[in-house]
Amino acid sequence: MNKEWSVLNKTMQQLLKKEDTYKGGIDALFNLRDQLMEVMDSFRAELSREDFNAIPFMNADGYHSKTIAYSMWHIFRIEDIVAHTLINSDEQLFFAEGYQKRINSPIITTGNELVKEEITDFSMQLDIDELYSYIHDVKSSTESIISSIPFYMLKNKVSVEGRKALEASNSVSKDENAVWLIDYWCGKDIRELIQMPFSRHWIMHTEAAIRIKNKIKK
Repeated sequence: MNKEWSVLNKTMQQLLKKEDTYKGGIDALFNLRDQLMEVMDSFRAELSREDFNAIPFMNADGYHSKTIAYSMWHIFRIEDIVAHTLINSDEQLFFAEGYQKRINSPIITTGNELVKEEITDFSMQLDIDELYSYIHDVKSSTESIISSIPFYMLKNKVSVEGRKALEASNSVSKDENAVWLIDYWCGKDIRELIQMPFSRHWIMHTEAAIRIKNKIKK
């Protein structure tokens, strides 16, 4: 893991544990996310449209076995689902802003169910400009939600109603590669969700995307 991102991530986790350092933890989180978003934005300038569909490590075991387009979709569909359906109990931006049609996506899920050529085919269909609009909108929306969460709420777990809303939204595929996410998220409290979908998950997939970029640009 990138050393600076690793340090920021660990700092954020420590600061979120105490009420008197909670604000500093949120600041560290947003700093980390800003740095990672800069990397994702850099792809737009450095890569061709076809590069976003490239899958040079198709048979590998790891996050780098995807495409860059898929990686961005996956990060932010998960964040949109968790932030809005599970934490804020409101409508996902994906649905509220008509992003399925705008992005031209054949799916509304996180994409966990897709493998190999399916990931390439999926990536080729996406409107990259609208995908970038979506990821920036989700980032901004999530940070607004997080900023409004008081410290005492960090121990709150996903409600029964939240789980039902998630299942009803069909945002997670029933495929065995995806459906486990429901139990995983619904077993976490808000602090734990901040520490995975909203931070560490970004790092893992962004580093994988960098690896993909470096391979195709050799």
